[in-house]
Amino acid sequence: MSTNAPISTRPLAGRVAVITGASSGIGGATAEALAADGAAVALLARRGDRIDALATRIEQSGGSALGIATDVTDADAVERAGAQIRERLGRPSLLFNNAGVMLPAPIEELRRDQWNQQIDLNLKGLMNAIGTFVPDLVASAADGGPSDLINTSSIGAQNIFPNFAVYTATKAFVTHLSRHLRVELGPKFVRVMALEPGIVLTELSDHVTDDNVNAWLADTRERIELLQPQDVARTVAFAAGLPRHVNLQQLTVMPTQQQS
Repeated sequence: MSTNAPISTRPLAGRVAVITGASSGIGGATAEALAADGAAVALLARRGDRIDALATRIEQSGGSALGIATDVTDADAVERAGAQIRERLGRPSLLFNNAGVMLPAPIEELRRDQWNQQIDLNLKGLMNAIGTFVPDLVASAADGGPSDLINTSSIGAQNIFPNFAVYTATKAFVTHLSRHLRVELGPKFVRVMALEPGIVLTELSDHVTDDNVNAWLADTRERIELLQPQDVARTVAFAAGLPRHVNLQQLTVMPTQQQS
């Protein structure tokens, strides 16, 4: 009998992956990457038309996808989405916690509306998804398969950016939470990773209202080649496809030319 076992070209076959913030950018690209590697993907985002179109595109390419319009800041809505996913696709073994918003502004502007929006989505939305799907991840790992909780943080969790105080604080929460959850869940064979991208060319910056920050972002786009969502998506798919005893606990993905 040959000892040269074939290498699977679909390393995520048989797995169910939940992606929040799946309607665009990193979330959408990652959904396509995970589906291409064989996972059935559940797409959660508020823009139902966008995730329905993405689900159709994935299925036309031979994948399996389910779009559920969901506001992850609504804990009950996330629980309902979880029930639909289990019924339609099966038990999730991968959660890509990616929904988020970036609204930098000088703290003295007292943009409490923007502070609350970032805290609600970047923190509460993240925790709602964790609360719904971590039991699935633990159960999947107990059955002997790989299981992943991947949380999108930012290089802002480690660096100082003027006017980004609230946003980067939420991302520092994500990174530190991920480290602690790895201690809790790692012994149960649930891999936990904090993903910390640099500047990625997505819709995230389209919501920025501060003129100085927009000028800085525009200048940066002209000076350096930014990451594309697909660049980040490939790193997520790679991490999820590793043998289950291998955990990339923290992954920073930067444009080569970005200094910090």
